[in-house]
Amino acid sequence: MTSMTVSEFKAHALATIDRVARSKEGVVLTKRGKPLVHVIPYQGSPGDAEPGRLAHTLVFEKDIVSPLGSKAWEACK
Repeated sequence: MTSMTVSEFKAHALATIDRVARSKEGVVLTKRGKPLVHVIPYQGSPGDAEPGRLAHTLVFEKDIVSPLGSKAWEACK
């Protein structure tokens, strides 16, 4: 992992971001010698799931009344 000053990052921000995305290696930005920010490549999040990704987790019941019984089903209405 490399490091650079904030002012150096400001001057070369686009090139640095491209390098991080390409190499998948983060960069630590420093200010007055102290670490300030860690720039890392985007890896996605659980909310970014493609359509149908969770389709296999669903359980489909053919008859939803029978597990309760007809009396319990009527009581739940």
